Amino acid sequence: MADDARIPAPERAAFYDRIGAHSMAPLWESLHVLVSKQPVTPVKPHLWSYDQVRPYLMEAGGLITAKEAERRVLILENPGLPGKASVTHSLYAGLQLVLPGEVAPGHRHTQTALRFILEGCDAFTAVDGERTLMRPGDLVITPSWTWHDHGNDSDRPMVWLDALDIPLVGFFDASFAEAANADSQEVSRPLGDSTARYASNLLPVDWKPATQNSPIFNYPYARTREALTTLAANGDPDPHHGYKMRYVNPASGGHVTPTISAFVQLLPQGFASAPYRSTDGTVYSVVEGEGRTVVGGQTLSWKPRDVFVVPSWAEHVHHATSEAVLFSFSDRSAQEKLGLWRERRAA
Repeated sequence: MADDARIPAPERAAFYDRIGAHSMAPLWESLHVLVSKQPVTPVKPHLWSYDQVRPYLMEAGGLITAKEAERRVLILENPGLPGKASVTHSLYAGLQLVLPGEVAPGHRHTQTALRFILEGCDAFTAVDGERTLMRPGDLVITPSWTWHDHGNDSDRPMVWLDALDIPLVGFFDASFAEAANADSQEVSRPLGDSTARYASNLLPVDWKPATQNSPIFNYPYARTREALTTLAANGDPDPHHGYKMRYVNPASGGHVTPTISAFVQLLPQGFASAPYRSTDGTVYSVVEGEGRTVVGGQTLSWKPRDVFVVPSWAEHVHHATSEAVLFSFSDRSAQEKLGLWRERRAA
């Protein structure tokens, strides 16, 4: 017989055929692929230029209404995962458009969603009876199985980046969805109620969290930017991240949702990060400034509202031409709970 198990001898090939008829296969033929020495992914680095994709989004606005589409979204599909509707193996990303006067009708699903606002002001998202008005740079949370709808009472288009754990929920065969009885849910709490209850370094005295999701569902950019500015004035940047912060669940100190983590970082003008890699494939949205990210030898040049993805375990560096702010999301929270997350910081 041949010594190399990757080239089966005729006897082995015949054996494989026989066990294949019983829905079995030899592990030794695929062990090196199934249990790799380090992460191997088909996910590719890629950048979506907002200037290039926005005209298509607006064209979609003339082809189908938000109500007819239920969610008028252009999926940001990773070129390494064609036909998968995925930006990484575990996460989905898309650009959603709600035009003036439109409502994206109410529904709920087991998938968790984050919304990062790119364009427009004062359209709303309603989650379980409370509305919030949205502005560029705001992060809005839609936890699993919560009723939610979107509407635009302003005079300008509203565009945001959607992040959902659709592939992860699909992996577990755990998807459920339900349509609401009305396009817009009844508002039962005033604007700012959750912010007052949970976002002021205070919690209601007898409140106990029912889920692992943050009870805050709008993290306004004005507060985020103020925190970054203060941080930058009070010390040196981290060599790998600049001034990077994690959006937090105030009830636990953990990530905002159990499956999707969210981050924001300020890169000073001229900052070049030290090489870094981690197991969570990460999607970035540029809030302010210009620069480039070099991923495995590929250069992604970015500007405000662009979106780009860095695959799992891909070494990368950020270069900021001007002072820049990057929002990002990944599946780090899920990986940490499973004991899988790792990072490597180069000197």
